[in-house]
Amino acid sequence: GKWHMGVNCKTRRDHCHHPLNHGFDYFYGMPFTLLNECQGTDDPELAKSLQDTYWLYTQTITLAVFTLVIGKLANFFPVKWKIIICLAICGLLHFLSWFSSYGFTKYWNCILMRNHDITEQPMNLNRTASNMLKEAVTFIKRNKHRPFLLFVSLLHVHTPLTTTEKFQGRSRHGLYGDNVEEMDWMVGRLLNVINKESLKNTTLIYFASDHGGSLEAHRRNSQLGGWNGIYKGGKGMGGWEGGIRVPGIFKWSGVLPAGTVIDEPTSLMDIFPTVVHLAGGAVPQDRVIDGRTLLPLLRGTVRHSGHEFMFHYCGVFLHAVRWHQKDSGTVWKAHYATPVFQPEASGACFRRGICPCFGDGVTHHDPPLLFNLSQDPSEANPLSADTEPLFDTVMRRIRKAVEEHRKTLTPVPQQLSPYNNIWKPWLQPCCGTFPFCWCHEENNKA
Repeated sequence: GKWHMGVNCKTRRDHCHHPLNHGFDYFYGMPFTLLNECQGTDDPELAKSLQDTYWLYTQTITLAVFTLVIGKLANFFPVKWKIIICLAICGLLHFLSWFSSYGFTKYWNCILMRNHDITEQPMNLNRTASNMLKEAVTFIKRNKHRPFLLFVSLLHVHTPLTTTEKFQGRSRHGLYGDNVEEMDWMVGRLLNVINKESLKNTTLIYFASDHGGSLEAHRRNSQLGGWNGIYKGGKGMGGWEGGIRVPGIFKWSGVLPAGTVIDEPTSLMDIFPTVVHLAGGAVPQDRVIDGRTLLPLLRGTVRHSGHEFMFHYCGVFLHAVRWHQKDSGTVWKAHYATPVFQPEASGACFRRGICPCFGDGVTHHDPPLLFNLSQDPSEANPLSADTEPLFDTVMRRIRKAVEEHRKTLTPVPQQLSPYNNIWKPWLQPCCGTFPFCWCHEENNKA
């Protein structure tokens, strides 16, 4: 499925970020993220205003060139061919600028790979979901007689909400609901294969999401990014519950008691030590591992999560800290910085498209905003020393935890620097001769 961690570092074929260089033995999926451009919708995500400007200039110049050519040929007015040719070249440059920001995105960013080979460029979203499902089913059958780890990262429940015709109009909740319905069906197909191959008693299944709903994702009046219920905020906001709380659904027939609800804070970082534990291995001892194995909690051999504190970042900036007070069971959360919503009462950053992590887009709080999540999960009523007798005690404990946490951090090169975020032609995966990158091998292999 969607890898979204990139591919290359220094050359087009070094594959330093590829899944096969990070512990996986087989890969089929999309190495980058999913954009509206991949579907060819009329609301592209990258440089929308710039694209509109380029397209307007292209149309204007093209009209001017046609007018001058017709006027020249009909002798309506004298104009030199040099001027017409220069204007035509100018129009061509604006067209290339528009196409490189819009059309090339589809050819260069929306690709499918099998291991190190590109199989579709650009990919056909109408059949991508079925191709990924077939790959996952085939993988299970191919490995059913030995231990395996299958990680499926679906393109569903993510804009542009590509949904096959079979599921369109099924849900009362519009296109987003239709997309959820199809994802549910796909997960059901995988569970059926697990059952059919007699693997259900030996297979731990974990269904989760990487973040809460994206509130800013809209198309006209339609909400495309999901709904976070009573929880404040959403995707990309650093600390608010709406961006952090996600489904965590486990299944292991004969091992985990069915119907159990565990009300303890866990993390997606727990997947790594849990998988290592299941495989009979040991996590590395030369560094701090933030995750905790979930098996004792799932089996009921312990009552509490291994996480007393959780640290919620936005990029490299610590925005909030959660404290699960074991003796009382109370969950506190302190916000050091929160995004500035636009409009102010909207609960999202609609004018920016996504909430920033620093600068004038965030508000820093001193003292931090403190919430008792056990009583106020919506984070509607910030506490103070006047309203909460334990305010100073809680803040002292959280401050100490932050100090201890920061001692465990090791400086690394900034992955999100401006240089690392710009497109580099010499690193672009291409199944043809760059920049003419297109192939459809999936027609033969799917």
